[in-house]
Amino acid sequence: MTSSEKEYFETRAKKIKRLQRIFTWVSIISFGGSTVMAVVPTLYNAISETPKQQKAASDASTVLQQQAQGFEMVLQREPENRIALEGLVNVRLQMKDVKGAVAPLEKLVKLYPEQNYKAQLEQLKKQQTN
Repeated sequence: MTSSEKEYFETRAKKIKRLQRIFTWVSIISFGGSTVMAVVPTLYNAISETPKQQKAASDASTVLQQQAQGFEMVLQREPENRIALEGLVNVRLQMKDVKGAVAPLEKLVKLYPEQNYKAQLEQLKKQQTN
């Protein structure tokens, strides 16, 4: 081999090693970046989970209040609407408003004495006294 061939092979070997180092560093940085992109959102969700739970609870109470208002609006137009009265009782019970559930249930007992509303009314009144 001549000296020019040796120089060529040495230069080529250096270029290959340099490319290998560059490729290695790009691979390491890419792997690290993808790992960070997967871990950061997971940590963020874990940290911010508690406020979301509190927000979900307040959203649920807001939804129940809106449903109660809707049933009350129907009852203003149709005071004897059985579905609205039942819905209002159920929503108020979900809101743990036993006193608020008694009045529409009493109206249901008066309008539909053949139904099982009387037993529910007695049970609610027992809960109210306890």
